[in-house]
Amino acid sequence: MSADDFDETQWQRELESHRERKDEFFAADRQSPIPREDQDAFDGLSYFDPDPAYRVIADVEPIESAETVTMETTVETEQEFEQVARLHFELNGEASTLVGYTSAGGDGASLFVPFRDKTTGQTTYGAGRYMEFEVAGDVTDAETVTLDFNLAYHPFCAYNDAFACPLPPEENWLEVAVEAGERLP
Repeated sequence: MSADDFDETQWQRELESHRERKDEFFAADRQSPIPREDQDAFDGLSYFDPDPAYRVIADVEPIESAETVTMETTVETEQEFEQVARLHFELNGEASTLVGYTSAGGDGASLFVPFRDKTTGQTTYGAGRYMEFEVAGDVTDAETVTLDFNLAYHPFCAYNDAFACPLPPEENWLEVAVEAGERLP
């Protein structure tokens, strides 16, 4: 769907459906980050209200370096990622940039965008949030991608200390408040 044929009603229905499926997974799935003994009491995640203003078109600037980036995690370990592209966009009147990554040695089919913003530690998880999306073809061949911050989510470590979650590197610390996606209860 291009920016020209964006259907806000359909988008909102799809977002609400996505959130319902995620709540069902957290409430009942064996792989849920919610401990089994707490799943019966789980009554859903908290979200900011859907807001199409947080769905932005980003210009893609490919990163040609084959260097691996090491991200620290919430449990003092490290994970390896490869930088794929800088994503330049405007949000709340501010020009911003986030770096998109793939897992080191991965297939590159999914773009991982960890970030912090001015809500981090206030109304959202203190270690940051993530966005992930599937890439049709090579993202570096695209001129633009859609970043929908309404899909921003807390990593599993926000719900269970047993998970090791990468911490967003400083280059992905935004100077704006992103009041979209998952929020603290």
